[in-house]
Amino acid sequence: MEPTHADLLKSKMSEDSYRKLTALENEKLFNFIGEYVELCEPDSVYMCDDSDEDAEYVRQRSLEIGEESKLARDGQTIHYDGYGDQARDKANTKFMVSRETLGDMGNLNCVEYEEGIAEIRDIAKGIMKGKQVIVKLFCECPTMSPFSIGCAQITDSCYVAHSEDILYRRGYEHFMNMKDDEKDDFFRFCHSAGELDERGCSVNLDQRRIYQDLDHNIVYSMNAQYAGNSVGLKKHSMRLAIKKSGQEGWLCEHMFIMGCRNANTDRTTYFVGAYPSACGKTSTAMIPGETIVGDDIAYFRNIDGEFRAANVERGIFGIIRDVNAKDDPVIFNTLQMPREMIFSNVLTGPDNLPYWQGMDVETPKEGFNHSGEWFEGKKDQKGNEIPLSHGNARYTIRMQYLDNLDPAWNDRSGVPVGGVLYGGRDSDTSVPVEESFDWEDGVVMKACTLESETTSATLGQEGVRKPQPMANLDFVSYPLGRYIQNNLDFVKDMKAAPSIFATNYFLRDAEGNIATSKLAKKVWLHWAEKRVHGEVDVYETPTGRIPKYEDLKPLFESLIGETYTEEDYRYQFTFRCDAWMAKLNRAIDYYKANVPDCPQHVYDRWNAAIGRIEAAKAQYGAMIEPGAYKG
Repeated sequence: MEPTHADLLKSKMSEDSYRKLTALENEKLFNFIGEYVELCEPDSVYMCDDSDEDAEYVRQRSLEIGEESKLARDGQTIHYDGYGDQARDKANTKFMVSRETLGDMGNLNCVEYEEGIAEIRDIAKGIMKGKQVIVKLFCECPTMSPFSIGCAQITDSCYVAHSEDILYRRGYEHFMNMKDDEKDDFFRFCHSAGELDERGCSVNLDQRRIYQDLDHNIVYSMNAQYAGNSVGLKKHSMRLAIKKSGQEGWLCEHMFIMGCRNANTDRTTYFVGAYPSACGKTSTAMIPGETIVGDDIAYFRNIDGEFRAANVERGIFGIIRDVNAKDDPVIFNTLQMPREMIFSNVLTGPDNLPYWQGMDVETPKEGFNHSGEWFEGKKDQKGNEIPLSHGNARYTIRMQYLDNLDPAWNDRSGVPVGGVLYGGRDSDTSVPVEESFDWEDGVVMKACTLESETTSATLGQEGVRKPQPMANLDFVSYPLGRYIQNNLDFVKDMKAAPSIFATNYFLRDAEGNIATSKLAKKVWLHWAEKRVHGEVDVYETPTGRIPKYEDLKPLFESLIGETYTEEDYRYQFTFRCDAWMAKLNRAIDYYKANVPDCPQHVYDRWNAAIGRIEAAKAQYGAMIEPGAYKG
């Protein structure tokens, strides 16, 4: 441990805080804290352990300095981010990589390491003057497990530290129990909200930087408050973990983990799923009657030959827009509880309760929101009407609040995965649910070809298809071709690979309406669950396996109380040859232009599928009804 750091930290820390730090006997952690306290120059440093007392200190201090305010329900608080700091800053989120590695990073947003570290250190110099720094230790995934990754956070924002305490498992004891050969292996985060205005919002947004040092597992976040930019353990850590997993032979994926409960057999089968934004990820993870393990990020490991998954987090940082009693009852009811949770960028009404868009209740005509004092019809500087809550307003809650929390959510060995779901937004090509022929086919045909189709409300042009490989494109931190190959290789030494399914909730009928009800996703899930256990038969198509009508009809009746007609079935599960060939050709064009290291056997699979579809079209016609295709 650097003696200069020891003298500095003794001068900045109470005797108790310094004792907590040195008791860990972790030189790398000690020097990390010392280095950035020296650089950022906070007035004092508060070191937290896993105690509720330290967590409550951070929470109360956040209220005292105005980063959060109390709401009417006990335990609930509100936080506001400033204009221009209410979404992820993709442009200024960069990977710092060596000059030698830059050429291998493809289209990833990178900065050369020496240039990046000089810039971030210049911005960070003295940025914490006048503030107290919080140091908190966390653990991603269950502590002291095969999935665990320790994390150390330095931040001058009590809101950030409080959010992380809700979202992640406390890690002081985990660090205390690290073996000597583990003490170098943890993620580090240094965050500052920077200079603040009278509302407590970051001022210097032009100097907002979120730089990620992939070689040393450090993330720097400066002049940022919105949690997607400042809570290092979420998507920033995910990028570090994706790189680490790629080097070590496991997987970090942008996926939920859920349990599908078969009431007839008293069986729970675990599924994981990846969906691009607005394609049904949250609504699938929270299907009524099923259980939740995690809603956002999963680590996958081969444990004794089994494909097992663990939830990185212990909380949910969710978009609150359109959360209501009808469409999202579990979350909606949870948000009415008088318990510790943080709302951000919603409206507080005269009753000091939170309100948001799509809540489906009568909302106040005035109150306080991200724009300050608000009234219905208020406009911003550009003349646009300001809604009662920001479109990216959020809630931060603990998983333990949820009535549908799976009993195995915190098991140190994770949960065994029976099926993998990939879903995009597609109005005219994919059927509602289809099983892949095998693992490789699922990765190549379902995951790599994922697309999200825009609506007119999104871009002013409907039907624009945006490639969304693996639903993880924003977070992959090494070349995409190698990432795909690592996914393909992951199951090689396993007893059995999970089944892979594609779902599509957005197929439209002849009148342009969504072809199935919102509740139908429960049917597709339970059909997939039966397929995992070999309990239903299938029809083959040129791209996979689809359900038979006689198996879906009773599921619609028993699970969601709907009558499912054979006419609807034939329309929804017809194979559309021309649309599928166009989809695969788009994928080929995209990968050739953007993924120079894409393995050749991926193209071979796509070209073989196009050949099968062309042959099927010649024999059966462009629209092949279920059961007609004989392979």
